[in-house]
Amino acid sequence: MILSLERGIYLASRSPRRRELLSQIGVRYHLLLFRSRPGEMVDVDESTFGGETAEAYVERMARAKVEAGWQRMMQRNLPRAPVLSADTTVALDGKIFGKPANHEHAAEMLGALSGRSHDVLTAVALKSDDWLESVVSRSEVKFKPLTAAEIAAYVDSGECDDKAGAYGIQGRAARFIVELRGSYSGVVGLPLYETGQLLEKLRSRR
Repeated sequence: MILSLERGIYLASRSPRRRELLSQIGVRYHLLLFRSRPGEMVDVDESTFGGETAEAYVERMARAKVEAGWQRMMQRNLPRAPVLSADTTVALDGKIFGKPANHEHAAEMLGALSGRSHDVLTAVALKSDDWLESVVSRSEVKFKPLTAAEIAAYVDSGECDDKAGAYGIQGRAARFIVELRGSYSGVVGLPLYETGQLLEKLRSRR
């Protein structure tokens, strides 16, 4: 059974940036949140596999999150609708830069990115019943050389928290960026072209 998109989709993500981006392209959505209370088992293990590429990792995460979201919808007996999820990571020299564990870790990440180009990969996954498809957007971002004071000030702002690569392009870190090749919305956290293509593909199956 292919579900109608007119009633909206479920967004399996806590990211306010993804909510804003979906609203930007006129997609109706309802939030489908994962567990977050202390002591609860996480829905998706975000550990990397040995030798796993950044692209394989980010797509695996997006697909795992959309599957977890679908199961959460079914367990809660919510009205059925397509589920969308996404995952973003940063890669430098083949090394995956996820979310920083603390401010010291964030400063280390920013120091590594300073004056260099890195990849930002965002995978989007869409599921409806037994249909599931995903796509990966890859963008290249170049940072200007950062001083220790600039890194410290940015980390102290707290903007690095809970962000892949320890920065958000839509915030204060925009002034660090010399060049962007690819999808701005993908770097923010939800590539709108690829998301639109997945939604159109699902519509065409009705």
